[in-house]
Amino acid sequence: MSSTVHRDRRIPAAVILLLVLLMTVLGPVRADPAQATAGPQTPAVPEEGPYLGALLDWAADSAAGHAERLGAPAAVYGRPVPLPMSEQEQGYLRDYFGQVAAQGAHALLTIRPEVPLARIDDARASVLAAQVADVAEGYDGTVFIRFAPQMNVSWVPWGQQPEAYTEAFRTVATAFDDELEDPVLVWSPTAAEDYPFRAPSTTGPEGGTLGALDTTGDGSWDSADDAYGPYYPGDDVVDWVGLSIYHDETRNGPARNTVPPPGRFAALLGPAAGTGPPDDADFYARYAVGRDKPLMVETGAFYSPDVEGGPSEEEVKSSWWTQALAAPAEEHDRIGALVWNESVEDRDEGALTVDWRVAADEDLATAFAEDLDRSGVLSGPVVERSALAGTAPAAAGAALDGAAAWSTALAALAVALVLCLLPQLRSVRRWAYAGASSRDVRIDMLRGMAIVFVVVNHVALTSLFQLLTQESIGVISGAELFVLLSGAVLGMVYGPRVKDHLGDVVDRTSRRAWKLYVTALVVVLLVYALSRLPFLDATAVTTFTDQGTGAAGAGAAGTVYDLYAGLEGLTQFPVPAHLVPSLLLLQIGPWQFNIMGLYVILLALSPLVLAALARGRAWLVLAISLGLYAVGTTTRFRLLPSQFENSFPLLVWQVLFVLGMVAGYYRHEIVAWFSAPSRRVLLVACVLLTVALAAFSWSSPYFTNAYDVRLALLPESTFRTVYDGFFGRTYLGIGRLVNVLLVIIAGYALLTAYWRPLERLLGWFLVPLGQATLYVFILHVFLILAAANIPALQQGDLWLNSAAYVVILGLLWVMVRTRFLFRIIPR
Repeated sequence: MSSTVHRDRRIPAAVILLLVLLMTVLGPVRADPAQATAGPQTPAVPEEGPYLGALLDWAADSAAGHAERLGAPAAVYGRPVPLPMSEQEQGYLRDYFGQVAAQGAHALLTIRPEVPLARIDDARASVLAAQVADVAEGYDGTVFIRFAPQMNVSWVPWGQQPEAYTEAFRTVATAFDDELEDPVLVWSPTAAEDYPFRAPSTTGPEGGTLGALDTTGDGSWDSADDAYGPYYPGDDVVDWVGLSIYHDETRNGPARNTVPPPGRFAALLGPAAGTGPPDDADFYARYAVGRDKPLMVETGAFYSPDVEGGPSEEEVKSSWWTQALAAPAEEHDRIGALVWNESVEDRDEGALTVDWRVAADEDLATAFAEDLDRSGVLSGPVVERSALAGTAPAAAGAALDGAAAWSTALAALAVALVLCLLPQLRSVRRWAYAGASSRDVRIDMLRGMAIVFVVVNHVALTSLFQLLTQESIGVISGAELFVLLSGAVLGMVYGPRVKDHLGDVVDRTSRRAWKLYVTALVVVLLVYALSRLPFLDATAVTTFTDQGTGAAGAGAAGTVYDLYAGLEGLTQFPVPAHLVPSLLLLQIGPWQFNIMGLYVILLALSPLVLAALARGRAWLVLAISLGLYAVGTTTRFRLLPSQFENSFPLLVWQVLFVLGMVAGYYRHEIVAWFSAPSRRVLLVACVLLTVALAAFSWSSPYFTNAYDVRLALLPESTFRTVYDGFFGRTYLGIGRLVNVLLVIIAGYALLTAYWRPLERLLGWFLVPLGQATLYVFILHVFLILAAANIPALQQGDLWLNSAAYVVILGLLWVMVRTRFLFRIIPR
């Protein structure tokens, strides 16, 4: 079968358009939220005293590590849980329950909605509750469920929507009561000071009516309105109340480290009992005492090592914990748990680091532990320590350890070695690549593989496809391959012309860069227009949930960002002054598409690199590129305010594009160099090292689905240390960079030696996609939107989702083969 895109046998465009429209507009059928009562009898405040809790950064810390530093475990360990939860996230949660059980602690699950509150129906809530029940089976501690805390603030996606919030809370509470044995439902707003955390307004947050927000009935939403009451879902579904109380004087001013004034903690709680006319802001008297509910306080004190001058870290934090630890014994005896934020936060795009932790520094942890011992606050263990049975059941995948793991890894190396030696046989040599055209179809197949990886990982449905696309061929993703191969194609196409026709090359690359830029703007605006349709849920492309791998660091894991914040200003007159520059600088848009901004910049600068290569200055190009990479990885400096800098920092990711350009420019020389008999040993070494790094990637302790197999070649702590130190994704750890180069070398060599069978097996599918990667990349954004609006695909059904991927990838392939809208959509 030919490996090029044909014009014949077109499927009618109307048929394809109809399929896309059906997938896009097929919205979920919403059930009426259950209003039945839920929740057991309100649990009492612990008799031994309030619990000490800790909210850890689970990507960089562990319950055992925290307990070791503090001298004892916390009584409660908290972890964020997304709604909906992927099977991979469920694997992380399974590991969390194992850690908490081993420390004899209770579990606090903070449910963070990743869909609009109005879309949290019985089905979604039941699926999440069943997932939690599955991983918590056999767990002896109490499971606290804290749904969408801080719902009364403006900076969380579910914030300040009282009607939708209370309905969603009741739905989630009912689901967890049905699935878990005696869960404790926690309702937890933020302390009312500065409410409504925005300027007074006569309209709601989205410009609509005030509704329940205007509790005074004066037509204005301001500090006189009740900060808590509109969001309270009812005594029948709330077991504990909670409150977020932080010492942080930087929200409305410059960053500074300050010692909390005496009595500040108690003042934010409010008096222990009413002393006069009722005050809506007195949370403790109104909810803990008035409704007879135990109180869970989340807390921490602002300290930034980046702020010069001011008090020391211990002065700031010890003053705050002294007040917090004393509160239950003095007059606030309804406090059932004090939960400390043990994470590091990056603010101002990484320019300011906030360290909330009290148990990270040895001296600080010792001082805190001493004061804790003198207080009545209870550390762990509070239940019998146990190795939770079922923390890694077969349903979560299979882990091979010991001899089985090493035997598997060695077998993979042996197979790779055999594949390297087989081309010495005459019969096998007939399978080799013998392309007669100037176009290297091997590159197209590699690009096709890269774009499939990108599509599968961006659609993000739990399926069998993740077994192949999520760091399965090494510690790399489709993005790295995509960028490097794009540079290689540019070097191959324009390299031969640049020496004698530099002006023409500049014109062509400039036009291409402009075309990509306009395309990016059109996609951003099209997605926004679709998001305004009332029947369409666009949060899959208009919001981003931090996985802890971006510029904000591991401490930001679970944070949800609104990528289209403020864009509704386009419909206002005059348009807000800041909005147009934000749009033109691509600070707004789907996260799945933000790499387009990187391509625009790199393509615009590519003539400079090509001109230097044409003059034999490859060494200078590589020296400058690697130097910029070193600066970017060490300083994490951002050149542009564009959104892509969060995930693909320009100073860092340019190195892949430039390496690709150099490789494409010198492709024939590089191939000839590796083909020399004296260097074939080096090529074999590259292939074997590629397989070894793939085996290292298979050592990851996290399963993608029930059919995943992991090799326990290294202890989990060792794997995490090596991975975080050398294979970071956003800032391209040196190990990841080397791994990308090795995969390209090994993949190209494999395709060269075994082209005929591989072309018959995969070429018919991958090559057309690889020859139209930009087209596929643009369309996949809208297919993500379509898939996110099919309720059946959000239930975690592995086989149904796998079938959906077959449809999505097949549809993209058919569109390419039939050249659907090729005249409109860039390729």
